[in-house]
Amino acid sequence: QVQLVESGGGSVQAGKSLRLSCVASDRTFSRSVMGWFRQAPGEEREFVASINWNNAAIVYGDSVKGRFIISRDNAKNSVYLQMNSLKPEDTAVYHCAAARGYYSTQDANVYDYWGQGTQVTVSS
Repeated sequence: QVQLVESGGGSVQAGKSLRLSCVASDRTFSRSVMGWFRQAPGEEREFVASINWNNAAIVYGDSVKGRFIISRDNAKNSVYLQMNSLKPEDTAVYHCAAARGYYSTQDANVYDYWGQGTQVTVSS
């Protein structure tokens, strides 16, 4: 059972940056597609970004393109989300997730493992 643990959330003002981290407990992580999703209160879960195992396939949701950067370090079983130019509408709980057996995917339903999430709050 792979465990994913996120960190790095917090409260910031609009325009500032945060960097989220997610560490996996299992080395099989290195062959998984890793994704970040977010969910605000009363809203549906939203795809943020995904990255495949060798960084050849990186995809961003439309609302974060040009502001967020996803990266991974397989040696550290870690995936990161650098969030720049944050907006109040970025406020949500951010979850990392792992999908095995896919080259690249934005479909939350196929992700096998999920972290508990880290809260990001952006004030205007």
